[in-house]
Amino acid sequence: MAILIDQPMWPAHEMLWSHLVSDTSLDELHDFAKRAGLPARSFDLDHYDVPESRHAELVDLGAEPVANRELVRRLQASGLRITQRERRDGIG
Repeated sequence: MAILIDQPMWPAHEMLWSHLVSDTSLDELHDFAKRAGLPARSFDLDHYDVPESRHAELVDLGAEPVANRELVRRLQASGLRITQRERRDGIG
């Protein structure tokens, strides 16, 4: 069971963003996000979008920093990954 966070590298809204995921369950992810004070609107089907300014704080709260490829690999292995095709087709 782990909450994972990748490095802030995804540009949007003039800043960089990380992804926060669980490799176990969405309940675990939502519980962590709630404890961290992340807004519900930052949830995107299988992850939370997190601004670079919150990265270190979330690591301090227990999120495990991992490379992007590791985050995706573990999210896929958990069965929680929503693919781009599923997003496009409205599944998930």
